[in-house]
Amino acid sequence: MSVPPVRRAGAGDAEHVARLLVAFRDWYDKDRPSYDEFLTAVRHILETDGGEFLIAGDPPAGVAQLRFRHSVWTGADDAWLEDLFVDGSARGAGLGRALLDAAIARAAERGCKRIELDVDEGNTAARALYESAAFFSSKRPGERVLLMQKRL
Repeated sequence: MSVPPVRRAGAGDAEHVARLLVAFRDWYDKDRPSYDEFLTAVRHILETDGGEFLIAGDPPAGVAQLRFRHSVWTGADDAWLEDLFVDGSARGAGLGRALLDAAIARAAERGCKRIELDVDEGNTAARALYESAAFFSSKRPGERVLLMQKRL
C-alpha cells in the first residue's frame, strides 16, 4: 500500500485541518478549544503567514503544523513542529513518517538551520518516530530540561 502524498494546506483546507486538530485534542482527552475556535485560528495562521499546515490522505487523515521564526543564534529561520497528528483510523499506514519527512523538507526549503518540537515523554510511539528521523533531546544525564511556558 502506498502512502498518500503530503501537501501544504490552503485556505480551502481549513475545515479539514480544524477537524484533525479536534481529533488531536480529543486524543489528549481535552474539550477545548472548540472546533470553531480551531477553525478561526487555522484561518488566521493561513491568512497571516503565521505558519503552515501539511496534510496527508484523501480525505485528509493526518496533519502537521509548522511555525517559523528567525534565530539570532543561527542567523537563519528555525522551524517549530508544533503539532503532528494522524487519525487513529489511518495509523500504521506511514502517514506520520510522511508528514514528518515533509515537515523536515519544508523547513530545509525555507533555509531553516534546525527544526524543533516537544513531545510528551510517555508518548513512546511519537518519540520513536522522531528519534528514527535523528531528532535528539538536549537533556544531559542527570539534568532536567523542561519546556516552560507562561499563559498570558
